[in-house]
Amino acid sequence: MINKTLVLTYLYLLIYILLSSGVILYNKWVLSPKYFNFPLPITLTMIHMGFSGAVAFLLVRVFKVVTPVKMSFEIYATCVIPISAFFASSLWFGNTAYLHISVAFIQMLKALMPVATFVMAVVCGTDKPRCDVFLNMLLVSVGVVISSYGEIHFNVVGTLYQVTGIFAEALRLVLTQVLLQKKGLTLNPITSLYYIAPCSFVFLFVPWYLLEKPEMQVSQIQFNLWIFFSNALCALALNFSIFLVIGRTGAVTIRVAGVLKDWILIALSTVIFPESTITGLNIIGYAIALCGVVMYNYIKVKDVRASQQPAESLPERITKDWKLEKKSSDIFVPNNSSDSRGGSGGNGAASDLNVDIEAPLLSTSRLSHIGRTHLIRDP
Repeated sequence: MINKTLVLTYLYLLIYILLSSGVILYNKWVLSPKYFNFPLPITLTMIHMGFSGAVAFLLVRVFKVVTPVKMSFEIYATCVIPISAFFASSLWFGNTAYLHISVAFIQMLKALMPVATFVMAVVCGTDKPRCDVFLNMLLVSVGVVISSYGEIHFNVVGTLYQVTGIFAEALRLVLTQVLLQKKGLTLNPITSLYYIAPCSFVFLFVPWYLLEKPEMQVSQIQFNLWIFFSNALCALALNFSIFLVIGRTGAVTIRVAGVLKDWILIALSTVIFPESTITGLNIIGYAIALCGVVMYNYIKVKDVRASQQPAESLPERITKDWKLEKKSSDIFVPNNSSDSRGGSGGNGAASDLNVDIEAPLLSTSRLSHIGRTHLIRDP
């Protein structure tokens, strides 16, 4: 007999991989001067934020699908504003990289995400330096360097934009843990968009006004309503698909799906964008980096498992956590006090995260028994 729950889980994973890959390729196609020719990454990001914020407002205030979180001015000023600032920065720099480097090379550079998050976690005091983790991070870095050396169309500006975006996203993840979780604030995807998307839009307005507004005035920029609406809708759908996947699976499954998505993207990008050429050195370097990422994930999962209470059997933990996930996954039920738990269980540090930078926002949610922690998310 077919296990409907298992089939549904794999369906969510498939939807996540398709949406994530689609958003990345769609953004590249829209921004690239060789294709749709809308080389204004800040404007595109603002469209995403404005659309997401508007949809969240309708769901919260008009249709009342969820109730807004009790947000004081102090929490908004000390938590939401800095998180939104780094969120906007990561999207700005990440989308700008599409103008200079290929999708395949961008995916290879994203292998640095665990390194950046670990470094930011150590700097902020949410994680401690460890020799084994440091060696894995060194292996990832060496692999990325080799991959960069093998890049035919290597561009310093595009690489700096992408790496800066990665570190901005890593700092945002750490701030999410340090600030929001200490306040005991839990946001689902809708409330996350409701509070953070408008604030990110405001932060993006300043660089847009200085850098892109003058260019839009002097050049003929084509604007296709259907293109931008569908692009923003895909980005919004990606955020919700990640939330559904997290509710059904664990951190390890997310990481494996992310690696699979990266390989699919690298292959697809060479077909869709002929200028995206891959060399043997690219593949070797990326494979080395992935080995480091896999070893790092294994260490973190092992730490989390070791932190579980030994009195609880694995089936009991799975059953217990599944009930928690089912409760936190129901975005159509208003938040209640019993689901507003701050802090992460076990060793859930920000460095455990391996998120999709292309997602517009990944909300805080309770993960399964493997890699349990809080997330909030990037496109």
